Amino acid sequence: MILTILTLVHVAISLAGILSGFVVLFGLLTDRRFDGWTAFFLGTTVATSVTGFFFPVHHFMPSHAVGILSLLVLAIAIYARYARHLIGAWRKTYVTTAIVALYFNVFVAIVQAFAKVPALKNLAPTQSEPPFKFTQLTVLVLFVALAIISAIRFRAEAAGTPSANPSRDSIAV
Repeated sequence: MILTILTLVHVAISLAGILSGFVVLFGLLTDRRFDGWTAFFLGTTVATSVTGFFFPVHHFMPSHAVGILSLLVLAIAIYARYARHLIGAWRKTYVTTAIVALYFNVFVAIVQAFAKVPALKNLAPTQSEPPFKFTQLTVLVLFVALAIISAIRFRAEAAGTPSANPSRDSIAV
């Protein structure tokens, strides 16, 4: 019963992190700061990684490695965004680490989909088959391209400074 509740909460937080991450990514691509969405994305993505460690296992798994990497990347993203205020090189550092954190969430979602959705599991029962590898490679290439484009396009002024057009940067959470 507790494991079922933990799973539901973890999945809900993960999906909220992925969906809000795509809103933040849209902001990066269109040179807009969505401060509320950003805080929500970073918070839910940290929560996703942390709650992943609550599942009972008896050995270190690849999901633990992704969780640790995600928390490290998120620490840098949070530092760049809130402590360094996106000033100078911290802007591109934030863009890159935020997108990497979103990618990690999507990567794990794909792994889980191929493990749990019967049609996908039939295509790649061991997750070493071409459909799984092709899907993961395609998503990786897409995220690398999105990170490069976002790093070029996201020029929003430093966080915490007033915007010349405040309505441009606001989307309600």
